[in-house]
Amino acid sequence: MKNIINIFQLLISIFLIVLILMQAKGVGLGRAWGGGSEFYKSRRGVEKIIFRLTIVIAALFLISSVFNVLIT
Repeated sequence: MKNIINIFQLLISIFLIVLILMQAKGVGLGRAWGGGSEFYKSRRGVEKIIFRLTIVIAALFLISSVFNVLIT
């Protein structure tokens, strides 16, 4: 059972990394340090789906991590 949870957690973490890297496309250091806020950009279409999917996958990772600790 522990091995199954570890594999599941590994797959979730890889998918989460991919989703985060897809979101970071086009975000430069200027915007990361407070610059580039001349306009407000709302998420639309695929960007919104990726953002919400990242939240769901992060929650699954958190739940699997807690479950992994509880069965040890």
